[in-house]
Amino acid sequence: MRHADVAYVDAEGRPVRPDEVLLTPVGVEQAHAAAVLFAGIRFDKVVTSGLPRTLQTAGIVAPGLEPEAWPDLREIEPGGPGDLDEEDIEAAFLTAFRGLVPLERRFLGGETFGSLVDRVVPAVERLRADPAWDTALAVLHGAVNRAVISYALTGERCFLGGLEQAPGCVTVLDVGDEDWVVRTAGLAPYDLLQAGTRETTMELLFAEFRDRTQTRPGA
Repeated sequence: MRHADVAYVDAEGRPVRPDEVLLTPVGVEQAHAAAVLFAGIRFDKVVTSGLPRTLQTAGIVAPGLEPEAWPDLREIEPGGPGDLDEEDIEAAFLTAFRGLVPLERRFLGGETFGSLVDRVVPAVERLRADPAWDTALAVLHGAVNRAVISYALTGERCFLGGLEQAPGCVTVLDVGDEDWVVRTAGLAPYDLLQAGTRETTMELLFAEFRDRTQTRPGA
């Protein structure tokens, strides 16, 4: 599943470091909705990226298990200030996950999608090779989950950007010795039909970014 809702700006409109953000009150509710969905499921292993938002989500969804931290499964890393030209910022947000994403494309001027795939796929194969579990929960990130599902669907080194990952959504993968079955992808337990919004995660992030830059002093 993807971690539940977070805010990348604080109450004063100041940016929060992506590796420090925590769940919002809405995110806590989303995680509890996932916990209800998973009632009766016995997890043998819980894997996270080790970032606080995944650990916090896992603690709500599977409170009886100590989550493992796999840093290779951290979110794709955006660039810093100045890595994008001003006129390219909106397009960078709104087209980041469009279609079959070229692996040489940089996410918001930062890490390439190929680099993400190259660290996620070996981690996934390491998890698959572990005989110590039958049912595992992986609490990860939007781009990371897209990379995992893309690999499950195709068996290839690719990134299918159109696999929307709402906060707190659940994907069910049945992992065999030789292949995968994708049983459910991107199910939001708190809004099964996702009728609550027509906006994508990146559209919402861009609106947050735009509001912050427009209200900062001197903007």
